[in-house]
Amino acid sequence: MLKNLDAMKTDRRDFLHTSGATGLGALISGKPCPVPGSGPVPQATADSVILLWMGGGMASTETFDPKQYTAYNKGIDSSRILSTFPAIDTVCDHIKISKGLEKIASVMDRATLIRSYTPGDLGHIQHWQHQYHWHTGHLPQPNQPAPHIGSVIAKTIGSNNPAIPAFIDIGQRFMTRQRQELKAFHTAGFLGSEYGPLFIPFPGRNIPALQTTTDRALKKSRPRYKPFRTIENSSPICRLGSNYQKDSLHHRIENTYRLLSSPAVRAFDLSLEPKDSFDIYNTGRFGRGCLLARRLVEAGARFIEVTTEYIPFANWDTHENGHTSVARLKRAIDGPITQLVLDLEKRGLLNRTMIVLASEFSRAMVLERPHGTKSHHSLMTGSKIEQPQFYGMHRHFTGAGSVLMFGGGIKGGHLHGVTADERPCTTIKNHVKIEDLHATIYKALGISPALAYKSDSYFLHVTQNGQGMPIDSLFA
Repeated sequence: MLKNLDAMKTDRRDFLHTSGATGLGALISGKPCPVPGSGPVPQATADSVILLWMGGGMASTETFDPKQYTAYNKGIDSSRILSTFPAIDTVCDHIKISKGLEKIASVMDRATLIRSYTPGDLGHIQHWQHQYHWHTGHLPQPNQPAPHIGSVIAKTIGSNNPAIPAFIDIGQRFMTRQRQELKAFHTAGFLGSEYGPLFIPFPGRNIPALQTTTDRALKKSRPRYKPFRTIENSSPICRLGSNYQKDSLHHRIENTYRLLSSPAVRAFDLSLEPKDSFDIYNTGRFGRGCLLARRLVEAGARFIEVTTEYIPFANWDTHENGHTSVARLKRAIDGPITQLVLDLEKRGLLNRTMIVLASEFSRAMVLERPHGTKSHHSLMTGSKIEQPQFYGMHRHFTGAGSVLMFGGGIKGGHLHGVTADERPCTTIKNHVKIEDLHATIYKALGISPALAYKSDSYFLHVTQNGQGMPIDSLFA
């Protein structure tokens, strides 16, 4: 019997509420249908996608695109610093990444490394805008929220297993002052609530055995569904909703009951994982999220996002203590990501599972004011680093960024794009835009990047204006 899903002690009622309420903002829209003539359907090379999200701005020169290394010395000129970690060899002679990612270095022969991802020019380099743009492929529009790429995939090709939600989001909470901005792109929008994400904020933490829910337990919980129907019929807001959106919400709730009553629910129970395997992944919430993602792919999930979690001025949002923070983050991701690749390969699933590691933008070495001053985003007047907390990448940078991909028909040991070796280390060859990256993911899943959906009040291409072009050179 499901008693709680995370450390916040969410019981079954709250779980159903959370699962069922996502996407209410799109109630006014009718049924979305594919627009005829959306282009040829490509041959699928993948069945599932795992997005490993480095929320907050992963500095590419500190991770997968190392440049000239400069060690910390008090009084050093910040203009000399391009990387605060030395480069290390990988299993591929022509690819180097940065120190602290030795395990990932050992599986680079299974990877394609894009060094030329170039975030869009959105006017302001803000986290929520670029995260929205990355996850939806569209610019933020207050009157027309675009669906998450995971929702598009869930709507278009459905789940691999009817008992497992097609779209699962692991690790992200909505407790920061930017929670509304984060929620804006964690939704299916007008596609319907049933295609929104199932949220698992704390993988493996306070999750009980998750044994198959008994008929008695379901009979006890189902009456809680009736008050919702009463509220739905009496609420002025819900009376404005289209029949399609109401049905979609009901389908989502029914899908939750289906999961609770299915043996597939055991995929969520990390206590069933052998200890030696669990220990490799157990580097924190992200590591356990990678383990859960592997188990969910085995169970038939279609799109899974695992995030290090975006929290302002924490994790990859390194406005100070950049070097020490990134060193800690590398310890959290290096082993789990590598093991995820190896486990999927061992199970014969890597060739049909696309893994994408990405972030909203990169970072550049520019000194900023420390927290507690009038503005922690304004430049300091001095250019000398006098304290270790200012050693590392700070300012938001959209001139280039790295994306790492494994499996799903993608080449192994492949390097795409070139960035300058001198400041500001911008992309100089093979720019990759978000619409083309999305088109590549869609192509792997057999979805046309020109596909469009239309309802009575919305019209949306799955890539910007339907013009996303798959990067064919990335496929094997």
